[in-house]
Amino acid sequence: MRKTLLIIQREYLSRVKKKSFLLMTFLVPLLFLGMTALVAYLTKTGGDAITQINVIDETGSFLNEFKNSKELIFLPASQNLADAKNLARQNQDFVLYIPQDIETNGKVQLISEKKASMFVMSEIENQLNNILKYKQLRNAGIDIKTLESINPHIKIEYKELTDQGEKDTNTSAAYAVSFAAAILIYLCLFIYGSQVMRGVIEEKTSRIVEVVISSVKPFQLMLGKIIGIGLVGLTQFLLWIILSSFAAKFSSSDLLPNSILSAIQTVPVGYIMVTFLIYFLGGYLLYSALFAAVGSAVDNETETQQFMFPITLPLLFTYIMAFSFIVNNPNSTLSFWLSIIPFTSPIAMMVRIPFGVPDWQLYLSIALLIVGFILTTWVAARIYRVGILMYGKKISYRELVKWFTYKE
Repeated sequence: MRKTLLIIQREYLSRVKKKSFLLMTFLVPLLFLGMTALVAYLTKTGGDAITQINVIDETGSFLNEFKNSKELIFLPASQNLADAKNLARQNQDFVLYIPQDIETNGKVQLISEKKASMFVMSEIENQLNNILKYKQLRNAGIDIKTLESINPHIKIEYKELTDQGEKDTNTSAAYAVSFAAAILIYLCLFIYGSQVMRGVIEEKTSRIVEVVISSVKPFQLMLGKIIGIGLVGLTQFLLWIILSSFAAKFSSSDLLPNSILSAIQTVPVGYIMVTFLIYFLGGYLLYSALFAAVGSAVDNETETQQFMFPITLPLLFTYIMAFSFIVNNPNSTLSFWLSIIPFTSPIAMMVRIPFGVPDWQLYLSIALLIVGFILTTWVAARIYRVGILMYGKKISYRELVKWFTYKE
């Protein structure tokens, strides 16, 4: 145990004392805030490109009804269709051809040399549909002004039932937290897991491990490296939380709209942070053991790819499912099982938690995650004890199975 603690201490101190660690710890919150502000600014002011649409309207009903905007201008085409196509090709413009039978056929043509953006396509379709809708309403004798004056606006105030009674909640805030949690867990497991793998490869290729292994058992070395680097990640997270808290405390609440402040208040921040740390540590311990086994089996990083893909596939699959399915169906059967299986639960459960998860599901998921990292650590240790002393040999999956079955 003492030797393992010494390895943990070495791995931890050798990394937290680096200037790069201190720099990233203090700069990341500022860089993240700066990036968020820059994205918001560019989103607001960056759409300055004007797209010109030359309209050929055979019906005569649409041209004068189009509404120009900062990004989109509709102009009548003075040429026939063939000439308009040639001119549009020279000027990089678009030609919108509206045939006579649009009401029965329901199709128009947008012609250009370059592809139209999704915004342009959507805006033209919306305007065409609205113009045609109002035309058909007028033909049916319906007063358009009366119809437009009827504009009910219903706002849903969502109340969540808890043991303490009803409380306000916000689905948009839950979505935002889910996305952030999924991205952070995914990135952190890769970043810190890869650090374990690189550390093992460096010690193996430099032959330092031959000296170390004479004093400690391979399992102690692997466990010390995993825990030491994990504590580095945990320290960095805690410092980020503290720095973010100070920034929130000393910043004026007037900088944020009341709607955003109200949404933030509906999110159980403390509960989410605690569960995030639990799933970060559990997921890290599970995957870093496998990363360590891969590092021990190869002589350089270029050889890791064939072993990395099967390991990272569950993470990649869950990351994709988090945005395409889980966030929209947090209480479905598939979401439940993804949040229970140890290899997928760190991401899947963190996506579900902001929407509310029964306590028994959370406890079961954490228990299985603990069992999972104990099992993977045992499997990885059996490979690590052999691979760490193997040099210059091309390793296959069959060879890894042999290493696993070797008797001590």
